[in-house]
Amino acid sequence: MTEPAYPRLGPDELEDQARRFAQDAVAAYKREKARARELEEALDTLQTAYLETIRSLAFVVEAKDAYTGQHLERCRVYGVALMRALGIHDDYPDAQYGFLLHDSGKVGVPERILGKPGPLTAAEWRVMRTHPLIGYQMVASIPFLKNAGEIVRSHHEMFDGSGYPAGLKREEIPLPARVFSVVDAFDAMTTDRPYRAALPLEHAAAELTKMAGTQFDPDVVAAFVPLCEQLRIEPTG
Repeated sequence: MTEPAYPRLGPDELEDQARRFAQDAVAAYKREKARARELEEALDTLQTAYLETIRSLAFVVEAKDAYTGQHLERCRVYGVALMRALGIHDDYPDAQYGFLLHDSGKVGVPERILGKPGPLTAAEWRVMRTHPLIGYQMVASIPFLKNAGEIVRSHHEMFDGSGYPAGLKREEIPLPARVFSVVDAFDAMTTDRPYRAALPLEHAAAELTKMAGTQFDPDVVAAFVPLCEQLRIEPTG
């Protein structure tokens, strides 16, 4: 019988080889874990940079409207919390950018219309209602803002199809846009406006429920109402 080409190892040698193999495996695991941690930190840093950049751009638009205060940031906070409650946050990672940029198209609306103190004429409303499409055109070509662009384009659509610019209804409206319409209305009702004081939370929640099925997605409203009290952020502007 032919002897094997490789030397036989004794028990001590086998134990030493196994120990070295285990040490190498542990070292490799630690290296991979460190790389994964570094990648995660890099991604977090990149996401923070994206968010701060988008926030800065959005605040340029916000500065044109004397009454919005911290409306954009509140809508982002409310919207992210609501998407988590609906279990869809991870499906739309760029939605928070859309919450911030929803009115970006107002940069294309003349100041005489945007800041008009009285009611708008029919012609002025036609111009105002172009801002979702203007905003969409601004962000649609940016790869990481795909869902954000849909929010910008559809944030004035209504569940029953009576909104604009396309008259979309029900599931034709992207889900993040349906989320935004609820938190946007909630913030509008619960902050001071030139024409009225902020409404109580209970009143705002009742109004959302009343309009579920017409202006708002009923499932989105049902998920948001329980969050109202814990999410309320005191207005700063």
